[in-house]
Amino acid sequence: MSEEKEQKFVEMSFGDHLEELRARIILALLGIGVGLAICMFFSGYFLSLLAKPYLYASQQIGLEGNLLAITLSEKFLVYMKTALLFGIILSSPWVFYQLWKFISAGLYVRERKFVYIIMPVCAALFIIGALFFLFVIAPIMIRFFIGFDAGIKSIQTQVTLSSYINFMFSMMLVFGACFQMPVAIVAVNRIGIVSVENLKKARKYVLLAIFIIAAVATPSADMISQIALAVPMYILYELGILFCRPA
Repeated sequence: MSEEKEQKFVEMSFGDHLEELRARIILALLGIGVGLAICMFFSGYFLSLLAKPYLYASQQIGLEGNLLAITLSEKFLVYMKTALLFGIILSSPWVFYQLWKFISAGLYVRERKFVYIIMPVCAALFIIGALFFLFVIAPIMIRFFIGFDAGIKSIQTQVTLSSYINFMFSMMLVFGACFQMPVAIVAVNRIGIVSVENLKKARKYVLLAIFIIAAVATPSADMISQIALAVPMYILYELGILFCRPA
């Protein structure tokens, strides 16, 4: 039976792989749609949760901390975007399941059982990464930005609701994606692409690559955001090495 399944994979055409990819994308999007529908009922609560880092940081430095809605549809669009963000987080186990089911088509039957181990790990890391930014990094970063003294006392910090939610939306997804680092490290080690020894030797190059990735991935071009992403990524790289087997 095992040999038949392996032979079936070998005989799959390029068109079959594209059809499989299309089916998995549709299923993943349907899962996100369900997550969006559920989170719409709680979007007001989630929006308050996203606003807390800004309101807390403003309070710490003695500002009012008002978020401005300057267009007619802004509050509605932000409400929907907030529901979408938490819908993606809620449906992430299902999305990663579809991703790894597609990847498993290229694996041997004996290797496919690891999908059921990797999938929940990926989902957990994604959720942890998004929440890590929301509760740990965002308050520190926002307080630095709005409390920065530019040397002109008359400057007032006025943040629009849309720009703030766009920033939080992008950074939470970026952190969630970058927290997949340990899984990627362990995967390339287990399939024999790179040994633990080579991973250790490549630290300085990886550190440089991480800062480049952080510079590209962060929505704002400031050094603070890049460092806030690069430092956790490098720590996760080291954790990935710890979970790798010796060469």
